[in-house]
Amino acid sequence: MIERVIALAALSQSLKLVQQLATVGQTEQHPESVLFDSLFRFDADDAETIYGGGEAIGRGLDRGLRELLAMLGHGPKDPAVGRMGMTLLALERNFVRHPTAGERIQQTLRDIDRQRQHLGAMHPTVINRLGDLYAEQVGPLGQRVLVQGNPVYLGQPPIVAEVRALLLAGLRAAVLWRQVGGSRLDFVLRRRTMIENAQRLLSPLD
Repeated sequence: MIERVIALAALSQSLKLVQQLATVGQTEQHPESVLFDSLFRFDADDAETIYGGGEAIGRGLDRGLRELLAMLGHGPKDPAVGRMGMTLLALERNFVRHPTAGERIQQTLRDIDRQRQHLGAMHPTVINRLGDLYAEQVGPLGQRVLVQGNPVYLGQPPIVAEVRALLLAGLRAAVLWRQVGGSRLDFVLRRRTMIENAQRLLSPLD
């Protein structure tokens, strides 16, 4: 269950940051870089390794863990995050069923990774390429994730690219959640266990 919670926290964090970009035009770099780095951990053994491992998970996914707890009834939740999450989970189903989308994305990510190693995950060139990858390979697969916010920010190409890059990271988390056995029944049958695991990951910070 801990791996499912980590994946859902990453999904929640990606969408929380999308909403922040859409409304105020900027986000904090650390929670964002954790998500972007996860896209390039191709051969990680488990969810913990993908998102930093050990206590680094609580620090790196702090915002996502707290948003997940809110969705589970512990705190005020962001309705926009919930709406986007439902769409992205539906898009994940189309993505994994597509015969070539996964392979194409991984090939392009390996190419982008060479730039990331020189420039860093937060470099505009890397973010722009991640955004283009989402638009080209994921956008056509199904219902568009509706991002609502300030048109001033959503009309700026660098912010649009960053939003799309975060949606790609969110899709990666959604795929991971399914891979480790996640289903919507978790929210009904395993809510208490999910809350306990999320709180445990946050406990070193509180």
